[in-house]
Amino acid sequence: MQPSGTARQGNWTKNSPAYQFLLVFLLSLNFGIVFFDRQAINALMPFVEPELQLSGTQIGLLASGLSFTWAIAAFFVGKLSDSLGKRKLLLILSTIAFSLCSFLSGLATSFLFLFAARLLMGAAEGGVMPISHAMVASEVDPRRRGLAQGVAQNLGSNLLGSFLAPVVLVWFAMQFSWREAFYLAAAPGLLSAALIWFMLKEPEPAPVQEEHAGDSMSILQALKVRNMWICVVVGVLMVGHFVITWAFMPIYLVQGKGLDPSTMSWVMGALGIAAAIYSIVVSGLSDMIGRKPVMVLLPLLAVAGPLGALYYEGSAFSLAAIFFVGWAVNGIFPIFMATIPSETFAQRHHATVLGLAMGSCEVLGGVFGPTIAGMLNDAFDLSAFLWLLMGLSLVSGIVALGLKETAPAVLARRAR
Repeated sequence: MQPSGTARQGNWTKNSPAYQFLLVFLLSLNFGIVFFDRQAINALMPFVEPELQLSGTQIGLLASGLSFTWAIAAFFVGKLSDSLGKRKLLLILSTIAFSLCSFLSGLATSFLFLFAARLLMGAAEGGVMPISHAMVASEVDPRRRGLAQGVAQNLGSNLLGSFLAPVVLVWFAMQFSWREAFYLAAAPGLLSAALIWFMLKEPEPAPVQEEHAGDSMSILQALKVRNMWICVVVGVLMVGHFVITWAFMPIYLVQGKGLDPSTMSWVMGALGIAAAIYSIVVSGLSDMIGRKPVMVLLPLLAVAGPLGALYYEGSAFSLAAIFFVGWAVNGIFPIFMATIPSETFAQRHHATVLGLAMGSCEVLGGVFGPTIAGMLNDAFDLSAFLWLLMGLSLVSGIVALGLKETAPAVLARRAR
């Protein structure tokens, strides 16, 4: 076997259905491990907060700091992969780096130490998603692009990051400590990097004939395209919604709703199961009925989760079911971050515009969202962030009304 991933024979040749399946599977697994590491601190916060004596604002800053460096890396590593044409190599290096950063989180003895570790982790993880989506966009049949990008971004990230992370890491922390749980979170990334090295090949660059003098694209030029700026606005709001939920919901369920840590981990795990299912259902549905309908309707449905957390007083199982319904909105994340931008711009700009979409979402929504939510919690009470979540959801659905449809199947039907 050649580690460079040269073309395989038979069913595993370039762009064969079998290779496309392998590509999406490994990228989904890898991004799942990214989120396993990223979500670890949120799931473990009921253990970390009392030992390090963190305030609500500091909890928000931990999420914001990672989002900030994630955003910077998403844009610059995305552009670097476009320029160098070495997407596979950069993906492997990023995977090894973020795995090592998880060890640093487990060593933290103060807020500043932990904050620095999260900054480094964000810088290591940020380039993974734009590179992965660019690989899917160039290697997978366009007719299945929405589904493939949904699976690559959401399936593994939610099964591993949003389901297994709270369940496994909370249990591990209860048996040992939260520090050992961070060490555990670091191991899978090294295995994933090896699988990508041996089993995937470097995608071919965009055809030379597509390149034209003076055809580079600036950020301002990209943002002048309606679909691009709408995806950025919705992304800022919904990434803020996502990061705030994971930063504050675990500790709210324990301290505000009175759930024990184990029960909390399963309630939060329901978000992961929901998002894993919706990553397939919503992305596949958008291939059939269009990107715009799901982008408008699902953010409006997302108010169910915060309302349930605020007012529902029944069983934890029923609360998890309410969360399951509201978290359908997670299915639109690959659509506004990757599918619509990649269908709006030429292939040679994919990693650049995907980096812009993901980076701006993280730097504005992921950085400012949890910090503002933490300040609101400190100023009022632990439930203040839930009202912010509902506002973000409603505005997102309204803004998405301005999108222009890009789904190939829908456009083909309209052209008949």
